[in-house]
Amino acid sequence: MKFHITAMGCQMNVGDGDWLTRSLVSRGFTPAREDQAELFILFTCSVREKPEQKVASELGRIADRHGANPRAFVAVGGCVAQQCGTALWRRFPMVRLVFGTDGLAGAPAALARLADEPGLRLSLLDFTETYPERDQAWPDDRLPPKAFVSIMQGCDNFCAYCIVPFVRGRQKSRSLPAVLAEVEALAARGVREVTLLGQNVNSYGLDGAGDAASFARLLDAVAAVPGISRIRFTTSHPKDLSDDVIARFADLPELCPALHLPVQSGSDAVLGRMGRGYDRKSYMRLVEKLRRVRPDITLTTDLIVGFPGETEADFRLTLDLVRDVGFDSGFSFMYGDRPGTASERMEPKIAQDVKSARLAELQALLDERLAASLAAQVGRTTEVLIEGQSRREGPDDPSWRGRDPGGRIVNMALPGPGDVVGRLVRARIRQAKKHSLIGEAEADHD
Repeated sequence: MKFHITAMGCQMNVGDGDWLTRSLVSRGFTPAREDQAELFILFTCSVREKPEQKVASELGRIADRHGANPRAFVAVGGCVAQQCGTALWRRFPMVRLVFGTDGLAGAPAALARLADEPGLRLSLLDFTETYPERDQAWPDDRLPPKAFVSIMQGCDNFCAYCIVPFVRGRQKSRSLPAVLAEVEALAARGVREVTLLGQNVNSYGLDGAGDAASFARLLDAVAAVPGISRIRFTTSHPKDLSDDVIARFADLPELCPALHLPVQSGSDAVLGRMGRGYDRKSYMRLVEKLRRVRPDITLTTDLIVGFPGETEADFRLTLDLVRDVGFDSGFSFMYGDRPGTASERMEPKIAQDVKSARLAELQALLDERLAASLAAQVGRTTEVLIEGQSRREGPDDPSWRGRDPGGRIVNMALPGPGDVVGRLVRARIRQAKKHSLIGEAEADHD
């Protein structure tokens, strides 16, 4: 059966989709473009605004295009599946599997059964007490040069605005040997860069589900895997970023000098109502420590505008924080109520037009920061991991695309024939574009 996966929202969904693709291929399924597929798998997200409506729209579109095919069906996974459960069956006849994050490990076997039993519907929605390990029966083909590796699942923080603990469950860390086994298998198939994923990777090992290995110890172990040249991780909660992990940015050459450190607000009053567990001063201390051990580190963040009770003065403090930190880029969002969260009951709510105006002003500032960050790279020499052909079009455009250690996209031409995907190339940056860089190879690739 031919299948097509759509991942909405966070990188955890992208990573889960990558794993499911490998697992299904090992079972004889074939990945395909949407217009050729019979099985449609949606990884959904409850974090952004109006998530159920977006999923309903996507399911309706699939039904319009493929509903006449009696073999075609849909599987819905991720946070919306956990939140809505089997109610999706009643609204959308093509949906035959719903699975939550803890149910993902059983999804390949469930999909194989559904392909053989057309009248069957299944749900995998129970939470587990430990991390549900997934099969690693992958195809022998070489994989892309970078991959996601989940190291934990769920979250124990219960930030006032966040629905994640309700739809992904409590924190469950994987054992260190299980993570290493996956990284080693990926490296053996050509992966050179891994991104370690979790809702709060800094608290890895602090729950009772894992084997008590710390996140710093896990970074050491992954860095020692032969073939792994680069390590990234996301997401980090500032209250749990330890000095040991900060020190690894200086101690481990494989750990990329890039960190996504969501601050959410620059106002202590708002941070307190959010239940974030840190204040502006402690966040700035983390930034100082990070830049002390790794002056070239790329810092990015998440920011929420319009949280209940946010005043104009609170918002101005957020703008000031962006300038004080000098983030390289960031993601900004308007607050929206999520069912069951503490902030849903908080007052006063901020008017939509006020939230929209604040978001536009904040995003303009973040765009300025991104432009400045990219412009600062011009003339520098860096190392680019080639990921694939450039998406820029035209006879004079660079032919290959990759990323520098800071995570910036670099487009560049490379001399000589052959596939260079997965190669590390020394490049001099000669031009900054709106969202990327143009580089020129300085030395032969490895």
